[in-house]
Amino acid sequence: MILTMKKFFRLLAFALVALLFFGTFVFLYLNSRPKPVLYETLTPSVRNLSKTTIVTGKIEPRDEVAVKPQISGIITELLKEAGQRVEAGEVIAKLKVIPDMNQLASAQSRVRLACLNSEQAKTDYERQKTLYDKGLISANDYEKVRQAYNQSREEVRVAQEQLELTRDGVSASNASSSNTLVRSTISGIILDVPVKVGNSVILSNTFNDGTTIASVADMSNLIFRGNIDETEVGHLQTGMPMEISIGALQDVRFSAALEYISPKAAATTGGANQFEIKAAVRLPEGTDSGRLRSGYSATAQIVLEEAKNVLTIPEAAIEFSGDSTFVYVITDARAVPPVYERRAVVTGLSDGINIEVRSGLKKGEEVRGNVIQTTTPKDV
Repeated sequence: MILTMKKFFRLLAFALVALLFFGTFVFLYLNSRPKPVLYETLTPSVRNLSKTTIVTGKIEPRDEVAVKPQISGIITELLKEAGQRVEAGEVIAKLKVIPDMNQLASAQSRVRLACLNSEQAKTDYERQKTLYDKGLISANDYEKVRQAYNQSREEVRVAQEQLELTRDGVSASNASSSNTLVRSTISGIILDVPVKVGNSVILSNTFNDGTTIASVADMSNLIFRGNIDETEVGHLQTGMPMEISIGALQDVRFSAALEYISPKAAATTGGANQFEIKAAVRLPEGTDSGRLRSGYSATAQIVLEEAKNVLTIPEAAIEFSGDSTFVYVITDARAVPPVYERRAVVTGLSDGINIEVRSGLKKGEEVRGNVIQTTTPKDV
């Protein structure tokens, strides 16, 4: 009886070992089998494709004018400040003249000389008039003396005005257009007033640019200025439409037209040359130009290429092999897994998501996409 029990347990142990070995073998066998892969099914569609690029830059006024004084002096009053609108001819600042001593001395000397000449001409005129009244000289001689006297009086007046202009910057005859009044040369927004009351300013001449009293620009006439990579500049042409977005004004979009492409690289970024572009910004009617600021950061979206009503599929369905492209067309959708045919196709424009298929594929055919599931033999 004891021997029988021992034999039973021995056989049971052998059976358990054999079962464990067989189970391990089956497990390893099932896991070593290739696992069928399931793919998403994609259908070609007809749509419009466009390849766009984004250019970063800024907006600025097309023309920014630096208003400079016509004479040297000291600012006594500023009538405008940055951000205010100014009309052409409107006074921005008032100056007090600091006369040049050499010019002042020359003007004073000219006045004295003109007065002396006028006194002599007056004496000659009165003498000749007396003789003319008595009929002792001809009318021609009398007219010459009278004309010389009038000219001497005019020279006194001119010399006096020149002295006033040199000394005060203004004369009695041109008080409304005095050089001491600095006026805007254009209508627009004052962008900057870099001076203060009490600052000395100088006029522009051949030796210096002069002191800028204010910078004025027409903010309704703006341009976008930015740089584009050399790999994309070849697709650009003047007149191409652009859409401008301003970072500081999230709700604002402007259309623009490309009007300038630099023929020379303006900078190098990451080893690639950058070319400057400019575009005329079109402000919609009724736009408040007061919201716009010169130098606002902006981005421009440019359509480089466009294809309309073309057959497209997601670019993920394309297999690239050298210079060739292929797709896997479903030939038997009822099989598990479906049966595919590798087919060469000719592709065209891509927008990074979808790609144009010019030949090799028809509308209505289904193609293989990305992997969506890896199944086990049991699943199949």
